[in-house]
Amino acid sequence: MFKRLKNDINVVFERDPAAKGILEVLLCYPGFHAVFFHRFAHMLYRKHFFVLARFLSQVTRFFTQIEIHPGATIGEGLFIDHGAGVVIGETAEIGDNVTLYQGVTLGGTGKEKGKRHPTIGNNVVISAGAKVLGSFTVGDNVKIGAGSVVLKEVPSGCTVVGVPGRIVKREGKQENIGERKNEERQVLNRQVDLEHNNLPDPISEMLQTLQEQIKGLEDKITRMERCPDERL
Repeated sequence: MFKRLKNDINVVFERDPAAKGILEVLLCYPGFHAVFFHRFAHMLYRKHFFVLARFLSQVTRFFTQIEIHPGATIGEGLFIDHGAGVVIGETAEIGDNVTLYQGVTLGGTGKEKGKRHPTIGNNVVISAGAKVLGSFTVGDNVKIGAGSVVLKEVPSGCTVVGVPGRIVKREGKQENIGERKNEERQVLNRQVDLEHNNLPDPISEMLQTLQEQIKGLEDKITRMERCPDERL
């Protein structure tokens, strides 16, 4: 228990430059509190003390504004930054070294029983306000942009933005709009990439392309008006 506690504290220092000391982390980080108490709630849940586990999770939610269902499975090194409004569903599974920002939802769809929440791989960053909804897998080393709504499986090494979520990069290489590949690739880098502000904007890129095409057509029309007999 103390080894895991030490690891959770180290995670805060690794990913939040605002952390000044251990006492501050112990007293002032709701994400740390939520993960710490979830360990106990999950233990109770596995021993079939369902009501007690839910009660502990609700008390934690009251103090942290983070709701983690005691049935959710969480790996090592989860960091919830700020944390307000984070919701993690009952059958969600989270791998190692995952970072969640405020407003993230790992939720389900419909009223189906059984596995109904997403499985998140290792070294994943899910930015503020993103929603990952459904029973599918988000691979390792994935970045999900702020406000995205992810409704289907994401291969490893991808960057996802938009509503609904679209893959715009694979293994650091920008993906052409509309292009999709079937193979799933692995990224060997185990470092957590927190640069979630430098994500591509496919809509802006498409608008820029359209503007360039319109400008080209306007130039062609201007030349035709000046030289009507000239073949363009």
